[in-house]
Amino acid sequence: MISPASIDLVFETARVEEVIGDFVNLKKAGSNFKGLSPFSDERSPSFVVSPVKQIWKDFSTGKGGTSVSFLMEHEHFTYPEAIKYLAKKYNIEIEETEQSNEQKEQANERESLYLVSEFANTYFQKILHKTDQGKSIGLSYFKERGFTEETIKKFDLGYSLNEWQGFTDEALKQGYNIDYLAKTGLTIVKGDKRFDRFKGRVLFPIKSMSGRVLGFGGRILVLDKKAAKYMNSPESDIYHKSKVLYGIYHAKQSIAKEDNCYLVEGYTDVIQFHQTGITNVVASSGTALTPDQIRLINRLTKNITVLFDGDAAGMRASLRGIDLILEQGMNVKVCTFPEGEDPDSFAKQNTLEEVSTYLTENAKDFIQFKASILFEESKNDPIKKADTVRDIVNSISKIPDQIKKEIYIQECARIMDMSESVLFSTLAQIDSKTAKDNNSKPATNKQNYNMDPNMDPNQDPREGPPDNYPFEVITNKEPVKKVDVQYLLERKIIEVLLLYGNEVEEFEDLVLKENEKGDLVLEPVVHEAKVFEKVFLDLQDDEMEFTNTQFKELYYTIIDRLNQDTKFELKTFINTVSTDMSSEITTILMDDDRYALDDWNRMNIFPKEKKMSIAQLVSETILNLRCFLIDQKVKEFQQETLQNKKDSNRNILEEVRDYSGLKMLLSRKLNRVL
Repeated sequence: MISPASIDLVFETARVEEVIGDFVNLKKAGSNFKGLSPFSDERSPSFVVSPVKQIWKDFSTGKGGTSVSFLMEHEHFTYPEAIKYLAKKYNIEIEETEQSNEQKEQANERESLYLVSEFANTYFQKILHKTDQGKSIGLSYFKERGFTEETIKKFDLGYSLNEWQGFTDEALKQGYNIDYLAKTGLTIVKGDKRFDRFKGRVLFPIKSMSGRVLGFGGRILVLDKKAAKYMNSPESDIYHKSKVLYGIYHAKQSIAKEDNCYLVEGYTDVIQFHQTGITNVVASSGTALTPDQIRLINRLTKNITVLFDGDAAGMRASLRGIDLILEQGMNVKVCTFPEGEDPDSFAKQNTLEEVSTYLTENAKDFIQFKASILFEESKNDPIKKADTVRDIVNSISKIPDQIKKEIYIQECARIMDMSESVLFSTLAQIDSKTAKDNNSKPATNKQNYNMDPNMDPNQDPREGPPDNYPFEVITNKEPVKKVDVQYLLERKIIEVLLLYGNEVEEFEDLVLKENEKGDLVLEPVVHEAKVFEKVFLDLQDDEMEFTNTQFKELYYTIIDRLNQDTKFELKTFINTVSTDMSSEITTILMDDDRYALDDWNRMNIFPKEKKMSIAQLVSETILNLRCFLIDQKVKEFQQETLQNKKDSNRNILEEVRDYSGLKMLLSRKLNRVL
């Protein structure tokens, strides 16, 4: 269990923009940062981070919260794990009591899989560095590959003893459950027999973007025709090979910084590049590239450079991956190494400057690369050449950006010495077929009006007719949902309390007093109070209750906390409430920030900033709510009068008159003319 003092220190130190910046490529947008949502597949940013409020909001999914809730949502951390991750990131020592075997068993299944994997990672490193077999076999192999001691430790490389149950016996001895050892694939269970999956192999731990161990890749070192050279952990609740990239944990910051990601095939390619000094590199770990893996990179950069060895057959097989990258709207370059070389061997034999220069000079645009590969096979065969051209145009059709499509068609026409018009025609055919295959959506809803000649010619038909439009509207749109005024006002009260609850302000109230002539007049009275006290007393005086149950719960929670805590801090408060409440708070506080996503300034549109004193904001919000509730009450009386036409109800009419008078009074406070 982590001590409260340690948790408080983590909250005080962690910066939400720094934490999320490790996982999402954030760009400045006014006082905030924006980026692509890590929770949905999108091409336009809908993810906003507020350094001032220390919260984030994903408008595409509705999720939001603090740095801790982001880690829990994105990395599936438990609350203690998120705190530990942040403590490690900011070099904070945390006080905690060690988990007993009983507590380990009581942990939820997913967490247990992580615990087992972390234990295995530590165990395999210990075997590599501390045992005779580990040193003579495992460590010798890594050093033969040219890896330094520093590199071996950086990537947590390890070794599994060439024994049937070496790891399994030690894990069971330490109190880990055999069920979780089996589910991670570290132990293979067949009836009563149990044996180690990675027996006699060197181990490459596969980590998530946050550094959690998800699984392992193991390479066998003994000659065994029946055993696979490389073996990966099987799929589990925490390891999905199609969604993981080897090296992403070590590469994420440099990928964002360099705005480019090198994509290789194997573990040793990644490690050797890192050792050379090129750290923005990841591997697909021997699997075919998947859309999920591409989206992982897309969070950090729009640019991928795919690195191939000199094997032509392997390059042709990998061309399918390029189409997938293009489909995600990313920019692709391809670089091949001399025949007989691969990224591992090339980086090992050359200096950082030589490798960097080679990559810069030899990285080709995907279309040049594809044309050069396929053209060699078809240059003397017109039919094959036609197929090659169609293949390249088909790749271009995957690109979502129309301008890029046109530029690539022009480039293809130049390389293949063909007419642009023919290629554009082919592209149109492919696009048309794709649209049919995808059951393209019908045209957007249209509205038709029985037009009034007196209707404002500047009225935008997309906005629908004006409220007082007297003619029938024929439309296939769903009825527009009416604005819930009370919901918005209650929401605004919560926002005011969260942002300014502890602020001391001067409030001016208009009070009815009798003047010298004996008439009742409004006189201003100024008094000083904390914002939350003013809100609470005003709502209590009018006996106003929140109609939204979630706002009601949140309101009393905030008032209670502000009453008890003179040093109320928003980010600390958010971290102490329930997940649902935290999400609602984030939604309320970040709602206005969604408009920053539109980047109006880039289009020379400069929205005016809302300037209002805190006292004015508080008073107007409460007065507006009171006016709204009076309107609702008057409507109730009107309805009651209509239902009792025969029986004139003088009392109801007097009530309406009194409420109307009260509304006039409140409107004067709001400086309104009714």
